Amino acid sequence: MTQFFQIHPDNPQKRLIDQTLEILRGGGVIAYPTDSGYALGCCLGEKKAIEKIKWLRSLDDKHNFTLVCSDLSQIGTYAKVDNDVFRLLKAHTPGPYTFILNATNEVPRLLLHPKRRSIGVRVPDHRISHAILAALGEPLMSVTLIPVDDDLPMTDPEEIRERFGAHLEAVIDGGACHLDPTTVVDLREIPPTIVREGRGDVAPFS
Repeated sequence: MTQFFQIHPDNPQKRLIDQTLEILRGGGVIAYPTDSGYALGCCLGEKKAIEKIKWLRSLDDKHNFTLVCSDLSQIGTYAKVDNDVFRLLKAHTPGPYTFILNATNEVPRLLLHPKRRSIGVRVPDHRISHAILAALGEPLMSVTLIPVDDDLPMTDPEEIRERFGAHLEAVIDGGACHLDPTTVVDLREIPPTIVREGRGDVAPFS
């Protein structure tokens, strides 16, 4: 049975955050709010959960998965960050950006692009997301919750429960989110490349 947690967007209840962590650590998949729409998330090493997310989103092995991190230091564990990239990340995190970087050996192989060994990383500016990540102590493997044949992420937790509840262990209701997805910036080379223009301002990277 899918759990439906109504968590306050400004003051997340610790009891509900702890229950969310139990689900994640038990191999579950959650839908949770971010600063740019709802996302699907699971723990890094949970192969069955990752495969479920790929199935729900109809993703192939070439899709760049995202590690949703609590802060810059966590990004540095999973992605290769030099001084130029660090300055860009520091200036634009937390925020509605996903950055593509070369992965370190800490990233599980099934999350990597098979040819590029790249990974997406992001630090959302959302208190519920941050509360989950801070308590978990590691990134979430995550993808934006964009249904097949749709162009925009889902923003209504009740609709998410109705449409995907049978396949999720928990839906986190943190209220409505923004409609636009993240802006995706490839930072593997400088100057950066804008892969997708979304909610985040692209001007600093153009």
